Amino acid sequence: LNERKVLDAIDVQKDVDGLSIHNLGSLAQPSGSPLVVPCTPAGCMELLKRSGVDVAGKECVVLGRSGIVGMPMALLLIRANATVTMCHSGTVDVVSACKRADVVIAAIGKPGFVKGEWLKQDCIVIDV
Repeated sequence: LNERKVLDAIDVQKDVDGLSIHNLGSLAQPSGSPLVVPCTPAGCMELLKRSGVDVAGKECVVLGRSGIVGMPMALLLIRANATVTMCHSGTVDVVSACKRADVVIAAIGKPGFVKGEWLKQDCIVIDV
């Protein structure tokens, strides 16, 4: 199956996961208004908010670049004025990126991937 063809066949009004070009593209625009935001990244932002974490001005690392979690997570953090580094399978030094981070969002599907020694004091970690 061609993933892009399948996603493009979904009516934007019925794109409940926010994966269409319209929704992700709108999310990427500073003044964009996506019809739907993928629920897991939206839930992470809500968790940060309810925990009293303001990401504005903070160094945030997103591990993973999937269209359903990693990419929209990075875009939501950017919209909240965070400074974002996205790490993925091609990133040479994930550990250094994590050591600088105030917030790490691990969205790679590997439990226990992030090690405690990679994190600075008071770093917030969400393992999706």
